Amino acid sequence: MRTIVAGLIGSVVLAAGGAASAQQLRPDQQAFREIYEELVETNTALSGSCTEAAAKIGARLKAAGFPDADVHLVIEPSYPKEGSIVAHLKGSDPKAQPILLLGHLDVVEARREDWTRDPYTLIEENGYFYGRGVADMKAMDAVWIDTLIRIKQSGKTPRRTLKMALTCGEETAEAFNGADWLVNNRPELIQAEFGLNEGGGGRLSADGKKQLLGIGVGEKTAQSYLLTVTNPGGHSSRPMPDNAIYRLAEGLLKIRAHIFPVRFTETTKVGFELRARQGDPVGQALAKLMADPTDAAAEQAAAADPNVNAILHTNCVATRLDAGHASNALPQRATAIVNCRIFPGETVEGTRETLVKVVADPQVKIETIPPVRPVATSPPLDPKIIGPMRTLAAKHFPGVPMLPSMLAGATDGRYFGPVKMPIYGVPGVFGDPDGNGVHGLNERLRVSSVYEGRDYLFELVNVYANAK
Repeated sequence: MRTIVAGLIGSVVLAAGGAASAQQLRPDQQAFREIYEELVETNTALSGSCTEAAAKIGARLKAAGFPDADVHLVIEPSYPKEGSIVAHLKGSDPKAQPILLLGHLDVVEARREDWTRDPYTLIEENGYFYGRGVADMKAMDAVWIDTLIRIKQSGKTPRRTLKMALTCGEETAEAFNGADWLVNNRPELIQAEFGLNEGGGGRLSADGKKQLLGIGVGEKTAQSYLLTVTNPGGHSSRPMPDNAIYRLAEGLLKIRAHIFPVRFTETTKVGFELRARQGDPVGQALAKLMADPTDAAAEQAAAADPNVNAILHTNCVATRLDAGHASNALPQRATAIVNCRIFPGETVEGTRETLVKVVADPQVKIETIPPVRPVATSPPLDPKIIGPMRTLAAKHFPGVPMLPSMLAGATDGRYFGPVKMPIYGVPGVFGDPDGNGVHGLNERLRVSSVYEGRDYLFELVNVYANAK
């Protein structure tokens, strides 16, 4: 999942950056592009193989001088196609805690017949890179690989050890997840003081002007629930008062009407305070909510902005329906899936219990759909982490405001709570306001955004790696 920064503070239009074409690349950029191309052109959807991509990355790292002992191809035998790659670049100070560069290799499925271009070929056209995963998240994966190789080949040993973990399974809830497996089975491979991940970025206007940089600080937890109503059924010519479809529909309408309590984190408070300064109806409502989170009228007014509503509290929404077995028969079964985005500090089971209370009908069975993932924790707004991001952003993207934000979606960062490792979504790569086709057709990312983001992230990693 790659999240384009939500528009909490409105539109601030600033200068756009220049592009770098394949014909005008520096040697180091060309080497990066080759890594990017190899990643995009290796199918890592469920129909492909993360293991194949991980093996190619491992070969590149070893060719760049990494010893075998520092390159780990991690494959759980029951999931041979869903391998991960973990690499270590040893630092000079054994007492300094490592830093983790985190990413996922897998992508959402793409069918050639639906796309304008081959989704598994990196195509550069009209100032954009096209292909499945170019934005989510193989550009950042390529930056992490390229960064380790460049530092290794520079001959300058960083003070801190750098660890990189590129895993599989982030895009599919029911799939094997490599990040989760590493945390629970090989934590020594990925243990670090903090991790850098997707979930931040930057937002462009429709004409390519830089508007906002975002730091991903915390996220919601995604969890789906199955609602089921069963009934003896019968012939449709003899309607009965107790109809499984109607009963399920009544329960879903109760869920639609329910509003979970307003919650704040340290991160969302910062964003909402900035949004409140605009003084528009949503901003005025947020100011009231900050003073009194129980103000129902203010909640309703603030939630009119989908970007605000997405991170104001837990949200649950019906996403799938299935009912009946014949057009001329009363339904014997009706089911629905409700997908919830759970606010940090709340629980999967607690949310299920709330749904049970809201529906208030024992004939509507509500079950948690496995797998049950860990509930995300909110990392602190640590000046040691946030400070370098801001300082380098002022250098690379002068005048562009930077905002910490909590993700309404989910990343692999959620799995690191059990090992008490904060994960931050890094800024640097700017996306278009329409979402760049992520998870959809004709996924794309501006060429200029990729190379500018690479420069920013390379310098950021070096600052962290050599900090005392």
